Amino acid sequence: MACRSPEVPDAGAPVSSLTTRAPAKINLTLHVLGRRPEDGYHVLESLVAFAGASDVLALAPGADLALAVTGPTAGPAGPTEDNLVLRAARHLAARLPGLRHGAFRLHKRLPVAAGIGGGSSDAAGALRLLARLNGLPVDDPAVIDAARATGADVPVCLEPRARMMRGAGEEVGGPLGLASLPAVLINPGVPVPTAPVFKALGLKVGDRLDGADHPAVAGGLDAGALLDLIAPARNDLEAPALTVAPVIGDALAALRAQGGCRLARMSGSGATVFALFADRHAAVRAARTLRAANPGWWVAATLLR
Repeated sequence: MACRSPEVPDAGAPVSSLTTRAPAKINLTLHVLGRRPEDGYHVLESLVAFAGASDVLALAPGADLALAVTGPTAGPAGPTEDNLVLRAARHLAARLPGLRHGAFRLHKRLPVAAGIGGGSSDAAGALRLLARLNGLPVDDPAVIDAARATGADVPVCLEPRARMMRGAGEEVGGPLGLASLPAVLINPGVPVPTAPVFKALGLKVGDRLDGADHPAVAGGLDAGALLDLIAPARNDLEAPALTVAPVIGDALAALRAQGGCRLARMSGSGATVFALFADRHAAVRAARTLRAANPGWWVAATLLR
């Protein structure tokens, strides 16, 4: 009689391949509260939503763990062995002996080092596929622990729905069920690593950053109420990011000049910026105009959820 590891539930019938989207993570707000004295990490409070724009990740079960990366931004994604997809898979395998895995294929469409969590969302997608293959719920403690070990933004991307994240990314709230928000995303083609932006922010270990408290976000808000709520909020990394990549200001100005734009802000540590629009038609028109005027920019009309 065959014996299986008790740590890994029965995954059921054989699977030929599994696929998931890895959507862009957009920080609708991003308040930096300070730096923790115990470990030096920046403490954040952020309302996160996810875009229709995404990478696509597939997993073909097999004996060898592998990754192939294709797509328009495959080159900037860097060496395959350093990819967060493989890091996440290895972290989960270390926690679950006997984990079934296989060959991943990542079609990379999102810009890299862009403040939209592309690598983190890819890693979360890998964990979702491995959980599915092995009959695990995505909130299994081993999956969550592997996500935290892989990167600060990976836990919030495990179930990509609008929610609050706090701390250094380890505190993830429940899904908020917010209304879909028509939006345009712009990346002006300049990679912005996170470290120089936080350095430009200039907080020392133990420092606190002054500013108004983050608004309390309740579930089920419609688009108008949500916009009114988050308009006074901010992204505290926007000003330091502008010193690292001034073109971010050009992209924000271009968004604010579009008809129907209700709010424009930077996401994460940049350089991607977003604008929320009154309706989907206005967002599509704006994206078309911006793409024609700036052929070197990555521009996407999307819905944020």
